[in-house]
Amino acid sequence: MALNLSPTQIAFNARGDGKFSLPFQEQIDFFRQKLNLPTEAYDDILKAAHDRAFVVAGATKADLLNDLRGAVDKAIADGKSIHWFRKEFAAIVQKQGWEGWTGSDTKAGRDWRTRVIYNTNIMSSYSAGRYAQLHDPDLLKARPYWKYIHNDTVANPRPLHLSWNGKVLHHTDPWWKVHYPPNGWGCRCRVTAVRASEFKGDKAPNDGTYTKTDRDGVTHTVPKGVDYGWDYAPGASRTTPLKDLIDQKLMRFPAEIGAEMWQVLKPVLKAEQLKAVQDMVATASASMMPAGAGVIAHVMEPETVSALKNYDVDLSDAAIWLRDHELIHAIRETKAGRGAALPLDAWLNLPEHLESAVAYFDKVNKNVIYAFDLPGVVGKVAVELNKLDKVRDAGVRRKITSNFIVTGGIVKLENMQESRYVPLNKQP
Repeated sequence: MALNLSPTQIAFNARGDGKFSLPFQEQIDFFRQKLNLPTEAYDDILKAAHDRAFVVAGATKADLLNDLRGAVDKAIADGKSIHWFRKEFAAIVQKQGWEGWTGSDTKAGRDWRTRVIYNTNIMSSYSAGRYAQLHDPDLLKARPYWKYIHNDTVANPRPLHLSWNGKVLHHTDPWWKVHYPPNGWGCRCRVTAVRASEFKGDKAPNDGTYTKTDRDGVTHTVPKGVDYGWDYAPGASRTTPLKDLIDQKLMRFPAEIGAEMWQVLKPVLKAEQLKAVQDMVATASASMMPAGAGVIAHVMEPETVSALKNYDVDLSDAAIWLRDHELIHAIRETKAGRGAALPLDAWLNLPEHLESAVAYFDKVNKNVIYAFDLPGVVGKVAVELNKLDKVRDAGVRRKITSNFIVTGGIVKLENMQESRYVPLNKQP
């Protein structure tokens, strides 16, 4: 039920230890549009990814995530206390048989972990809901400036957060993109809208940066005063295509988990995946000049990942990449002239074809062949497994070990009956 709150009302229990009072509809709506996403570690996803995904570090099972999400949803929508949440969490963990999670060994550890899950979801959803309220056109017209407000109830306040207290900047100031609170674990700072008369010429603080190298060896530059992974504005990216975030995550997950994860998310992400492939294919086929672009065209099914182990193939991940270099080679004019090329339409709709394809293991080349029906012919793509190579995705060029489509064309189905080809996922 929608709650009739003023856009400038604050619905936040400052202490963070009792009931979370006065939840508001924008906060509830923000949390409920998220998708459950399995994770192994807290930094599997960072920053804006949290606008689209509900995660609990280490929770990879769908049923476990569903139950945890239900408890967090009730805490937000019904204003439940952390004491209530702790009881729910304990019951869920016991029911689902979740063991060995970080903090499980001691009461202090359990209290810390449940506080992190509770407060992080409460605060991020609160801030995202406020972000939506603060962008109401009528409110922006009347109160175009935002004021940073430090929470005075924090026992050990961060010095820089204290220094930002009372800072008034226009809502379009770039500073808000990475300093809109919360700005770290346990941060309870907030933002309120104010009239232009309150602006006294404040300049955006420049407190310098620090670097953090993650477990993949990637170095991140973060503003001082902001915890690693918190340099984003909660709620600002809730319409960002989730596929970009999933692609990056699939490269981190072991193949078994990534394959299972995709089965859960596929119904929601199929359209985004298809569009990403179509955009790349259209650009590459128009220019016929490789730019190093790559996109995940398919994710192997759990049964395919499992079947490959029978042939001593232990996949690094379950993703299958299509890159413009191999694509352009496959559709080059000379090959098309021989009638051996896949039609351009087949490349444009490759995710749908791979979804219905039979996957074969080629025992000679140690790769996977996907064969699928086209009008009057059978199409195929060959996938090289566990290949160390470079790919440019979301504007970043990185070296990864993954699975890459290396060629595509037309095949005679009877050729796939040779003893060297073994079906992995279904009978042809």
